[in-house]
Amino acid sequence: MAAVLDDPVGASLDGRHAHLARRVGRAATYLPDVSTFATVPPDPDAAAWNDLARLLGRGALADLFSSPATPPPDWEPVFTLDGFQLLWPEDHPAAAAPEAVELGAADVPEMLDLAARTRPGPFWPRTREMGTYLGVRENGTLVAMAGERLRPPGWTEISAVCTLPEARGRGHAARLVTTLAARILARGDRPFLHVAEKNTTALSLYERLGFEIRRPVTFRGFRIP
Repeated sequence: MAAVLDDPVGASLDGRHAHLARRVGRAATYLPDVSTFATVPPDPDAAAWNDLARLLGRGALADLFSSPATPPPDWEPVFTLDGFQLLWPEDHPAAAAPEAVELGAADVPEMLDLAARTRPGPFWPRTREMGTYLGVRENGTLVAMAGERLRPPGWTEISAVCTLPEARGRGHAARLVTTLAARILARGDRPFLHVAEKNTTALSLYERLGFEIRRPVTFRGFRIP
């Protein structure tokens, strides 16, 4: 079942996130303000790259996430980031934290502000529509959150794990991740996540919680000419 994680964006857009997808031919991406992630088939030909260019538009960013496919030579590299894909072990339990609250549409302004201040990764006004997002409040202020992002068959990715600097060291991130893991396991999915190689603090946390590295990945983005 882990084979679908070789193309988690494509597997999500073909399945449980089909209602959030835009398509042209063999290329697909998320709706605006949900995610910038785009996908082409594992063996894209010139027609598939033309489909993606038509879908995104001239001068747009093609955010290929962890796809190893090589775009046409005139597509300008914008970013490259090495990282890891980690899996929650089979039959590994997870405990829910009572202080975690579910975040909804009314919380989006605070979620965007928290993401802007902590930079956990791409987060847009409609990203929360990809799955459940949980948060922790202190004196009414949202100080930490984590949520569900990519959802290939049988799997759910945990993402946007972040805590305000002044609220760190209290275990919020660990409890939010394990609470999400417990919910994911309860509905029959298995949690997974991605982390930048240079983010050693987050990697250590996830491994301490039980996540295991499945494979290295490289996140890449290109500018369409």
